[in-house]
Amino acid sequence: MARQWNVMIVAGPTASGKSALALRLADACGGEIVNADALQIYSDLAILTARPSDAEMARVPHHLFGIAPGEEAWSAGRWLRAARETLDQIRDRNRPAVVVGGSGLYLRALTEGLADIPAIPLAVRSEVRALFDSLGEAAFRERLAQADPAAAGRIAAGDRQRLTRAMEVHRATGRPLSHWRGAAHEGLAPGSWRALVIDPPRDRLYAACDARLARMISQGALEEVARLAARGLPGHLPIMKAVGLRPLLAHLAGTCDLGAALASAQQETRRYAKRQLTWLRGQCPDWPRLDDPEDFLPHISP
Repeated sequence: MARQWNVMIVAGPTASGKSALALRLADACGGEIVNADALQIYSDLAILTARPSDAEMARVPHHLFGIAPGEEAWSAGRWLRAARETLDQIRDRNRPAVVVGGSGLYLRALTEGLADIPAIPLAVRSEVRALFDSLGEAAFRERLAQADPAAAGRIAAGDRQRLTRAMEVHRATGRPLSHWRGAAHEGLAPGSWRALVIDPPRDRLYAACDARLARMISQGALEEVARLAARGLPGHLPIMKAVGLRPLLAHLAGTCDLGAALASAQQETRRYAKRQLTWLRGQCPDWPRLDDPEDFLPHISP
């Protein structure tokens, strides 16, 4: 009889050491690593997104790292389908999985499930937002009630984001939000997974962010940013929103020197790390916390 499916989730802000800990855990238990970072999916910007090195990925099997070109825009739903398929395959090999990442929506989708709503075209989003601005909330809600009465009645006053989201979904798909929520992908089964959060002191985390950005520059981050810029990809794509990319592009365009670009990229990274910590503390308050991954003795039951 096959053993119980075992998934360990290692979450934490950028530069907290979660990838190194995941590697130690997978090494210790004979496991395989699954990426839950929204930008490490893409083949571009391996250095700037801190993707594991080739040597690290050779130590244990890694999945969903660098698998998509920057021209693509993966949603949480698409990642969840790929992750569940990958986890099924790892389970079938009778091996544990270590899921590692700091993308909150991906982690929530994996553990709680996610409605499989198709991607909303940008034109529809722009049209709905313009409609809200022209009508105002009260008249917009009345219009929404004709298309999706359940959403119009459920969404609180002043919640522009959810009101427009409900209208976008109906206009793009012809169906209300309740339809797509009823067809949601379920999360991992209770008892089949464990999780921990690396939650270092803020000053140590920020110092690690700054030091890592400096190393990235010395390792060739500017050169890979230049290669990406040469491709002329649209700015709305996820890869073009990579943390630290904007100031490095500005430096390559000649609008600031390298020192200023590095300082700006470091500041962006610190702010991103703070947002990740805030999300993890608010959304995953019961997950065990780990101050320093170096103090953790990896052990997962085989």
